Amino acid sequence: MTNENALSKSDIKTIKEELLARKEQILKDLEDISGDDKNAKVKFPEYGDKSDENAQEISEFSTNLATDKVLQSTLKDIDAAIDRIENGTYGICKYCKQPIGKKRMLARPVASACIACKTKLQSRV
Repeated sequence: MTNENALSKSDIKTIKEELLARKEQILKDLEDISGDDKNAKVKFPEYGDKSDENAQEISEFSTNLATDKVLQSTLKDIDAAIDRIENGTYGICKYCKQPIGKKRMLARPVASACIACKTKLQSRV
C-alpha cells in the first residue's frame, strides 16, 4: 500500500477526536430516550389516558426502542474503534491483517475490515 493510502498520526488523532465527539452526542441522545435513570432502557412516554394519547405513547415508545438499538450498536462500534486506536491496531483489517485504505477509514471511521474482506464476508450471506 502506498503512503498516500496510509493513515497518518494526524489523521488518526482527528478521527479519534471525531469519534469521541460522536460518542458524547450518542450518550446524550440515549439519556434523552431513557430519562434520568442511566440504567434504564427506554422510558415509556406519558401523555394521558385518552385513546389518541395512548396511541401516540405507543408509537413514540416503539420509535425510541428502535433508536436505542441503533445508538447502542453505534456506541459499541465507536468504543471498539477507540480501543483499536489506543492499542495501535486501528486501520488494520481484523481478517487479513493488512492496512485498511485511508479513504475507507475516513469515510467509515469505525471500520474494522478492509473492503476486500468485507466484500467476501457479505457475498457469503
